[in-house]
Amino acid sequence: MAHKTDIEIAREAQKRPIQEIGAKLGIPNEHLLPYGHDKAKIGQDFIESLSGQSDGKLILVTAINPTPAGEGKTTTTVGLGDGLNAIGKRAAICIREASLGPCFGMKGGAAGGGYAQVVPMEEMNLHFTGDFHAITSAHNLLAAMIDNHIYWGNALEIDQRRIVWRRVLDMNDRALRDTVTSLGGVANGFPRQTGFDITVASEVMAILCLATDLADLEKRLGDIIVAYRRDKTPVYARDIKADGAMTVLLKDAMQPNLVQTLENNPAFVHGGPFANIAHGCNSVIATKTALKLADYVVTEAGFGADLGAEKFMNIKCRKAGIAPSAVVLVATVRALKMNGGVAKGDLGTENVDAVTKGCENLGRHISNVKSFGVPVVVAINHFVTDTDAEVAAIKAFAESRGTEAFLCKHWADGSAGVTDLATRVAELADSGVANFAPLYNDEKPLFEKIETIAKRIYRADEVLADAKIRNQLKEWEAAGYGHLPVCMAKTQYSFTTDPTRRGAPEGHSVPVREVRLSAGAGFVVVICGEIMTMPGLPRVPSAEAIKLNADGDIEGLF
Repeated sequence: MAHKTDIEIAREAQKRPIQEIGAKLGIPNEHLLPYGHDKAKIGQDFIESLSGQSDGKLILVTAINPTPAGEGKTTTTVGLGDGLNAIGKRAAICIREASLGPCFGMKGGAAGGGYAQVVPMEEMNLHFTGDFHAITSAHNLLAAMIDNHIYWGNALEIDQRRIVWRRVLDMNDRALRDTVTSLGGVANGFPRQTGFDITVASEVMAILCLATDLADLEKRLGDIIVAYRRDKTPVYARDIKADGAMTVLLKDAMQPNLVQTLENNPAFVHGGPFANIAHGCNSVIATKTALKLADYVVTEAGFGADLGAEKFMNIKCRKAGIAPSAVVLVATVRALKMNGGVAKGDLGTENVDAVTKGCENLGRHISNVKSFGVPVVVAINHFVTDTDAEVAAIKAFAESRGTEAFLCKHWADGSAGVTDLATRVAELADSGVANFAPLYNDEKPLFEKIETIAKRIYRADEVLADAKIRNQLKEWEAAGYGHLPVCMAKTQYSFTTDPTRRGAPEGHSVPVREVRLSAGAGFVVVICGEIMTMPGLPRVPSAEAIKLNADGDIEGLF
């Protein structure tokens, strides 16, 4: 029997009106701003009215380093949320919005899979409620106002060689990485070299995801450093007088989106910074709102725990004053085999030795997550080709590392396939054993923060950074930015900066190519190795297979 595709399953969903989903969490109809019948924004006034309520328990879903075999982190997040509801808990999930870049590129959408999905799948993976378009517009408004300020006389004395605000687009387009603007004569301004990043790498995205309310949003937007003068003093977005109009463009985007799982449980989908080039978590406002309304909130952080979980703990939790009560680490037999050296074409053949060898990667992530003082369990996301012996090897390995692994069949069976994991996660969250602390304190110098992550999370021996980068960090410290956390931009495929090195390498070096100050978001971006802030499309992009069929339905999204 042929398996139904994710989009076919999503299309058959028995969706409930969004007002019913809101009612499950006690959100009155008048505080839901509907976008059609199956999605809504939650009103700012209602969110502010919740401030006195106590918080539920926060559960983070993270994963081993991703492989082409697929891990299913969002699928597990959705499945666990449904599973908690199925065992009688009041639970909500919080995930990120999908970017059009990977959707039409290689990675596909971001709404889960199989019978553990969030719907409406098509809208979520395309334009949704327009949040990313608003972020793109706000970002590029600022860029336009900078060039316009210079055109009309440059009263702020901006050094045109030191403009650091690039433009953004929510698409993978390598042709725009490095560009020259304002060609064509006097009327078009002063030619200069600049470039585009993908929208999810925009500091505006990070700000939206870390801001607590509209006033905080406007302040952070004003704090963005857009350029420097000849004397190296910074020029801020508020100097350009762009912060007010940017906030207006983001007014609706700031409000969390409410949708539902296939089992009609509430899901907050809001914000979407990538974890390899940004901080990789959904918005603070969505997470904190969910914590006020549900007893358990299941959220995900992007890519492997070396990126997503590290940034969730060191950036999001630190900034938002929240802490996870338990962590679920997702792995698959197939991905562990790849970490054990098996080629993608041979993953269907039983190979217990390769699974055991690949578990080195899982073991590294287990110990890293535990170093934050939070209990961790392993979710084995089940594929039909997995054998009992392979699953047993992972369970035995997890026990040897002082944790436990659960076989999860939510992809095929929905909540019924994940009740063992849900029961254990609820017990752990309720036990109060978590004693969360970030890896480094605010006072540590910026370069030492980078070294802490490189040595303790990536198990590197050294960080390679030339004098120019070290001096730049010292300048920022002198300017009052030394207390900020660091946001590492590196490949998601390895603990190292070499995407081909799987497993759990030790004793490598982490080369830092560039550092960028995100003064509004409140972190320093550290670009390592060959990471790109504007990805390209693969040789055969997913877009080639996406089309409307004769019935007017979308095909090819995944």
